[in-house]
Amino acid sequence: MQATPPSRAQWPRHAANVVLKLAYPAVILGAWHIGAPRYVGIVLLALLWVQRWIGTGSATARLRVLTRLDWVLAGLLTCSSAAIAITDSETLLRLYPVMVNAALLLTFGATLRHGPSMVEKFARLRTPELPPRAVLYTRRVTQVWCGFFAANALIAALVALYGSRQAWALYNGAIAYALVGLLIVGEIAYRKLVVRPYAGGAEAA
Repeated sequence: MQATPPSRAQWPRHAANVVLKLAYPAVILGAWHIGAPRYVGIVLLALLWVQRWIGTGSATARLRVLTRLDWVLAGLLTCSSAAIAITDSETLLRLYPVMVNAALLLTFGATLRHGPSMVEKFARLRTPELPPRAVLYTRRVTQVWCGFFAANALIAALVALYGSRQAWALYNGAIAYALVGLLIVGEIAYRKLVVRPYAGGAEAA
């Protein structure tokens, strides 16, 4: 079951959604050039809710029902960015990426406890019927992501508390996203080069 490509009328909305996703690391990278932490908090709050408002297509609507913690995640980040805007606290701004990773860890980890796993839910959007081996694999991948978010939250906290402004911006606005990309590419390569050939050999046996 293939995802339906967006129609011509939907392209502006999809393009805007992509721009908004890229805007977050750009804001973090340029946080100290925007001005006082208060202004960065306002920008982060606006990005969060404009992205949720724009992302109303069918795919986004389906993803929003993947977990009941979605609104908890949005509420946590809303409170965090609003607190930055109200208090003008550099410390709260520095800890914002920690909150993002902690919220993602909570969201993914909750699905391991109650099931099905987050990655399984994503996989079923494209392939509704998954074999037991695939269900187990998606659970393992979800566990890997939980480990990543935990490690990333720890590093982000250390950089926030002990790093310079430049180190904070570089890690949270660039390095962390590069690591996310490497993890995604690594998982895809592992699945195609190891998991699928192994599954095919097992079925043939």
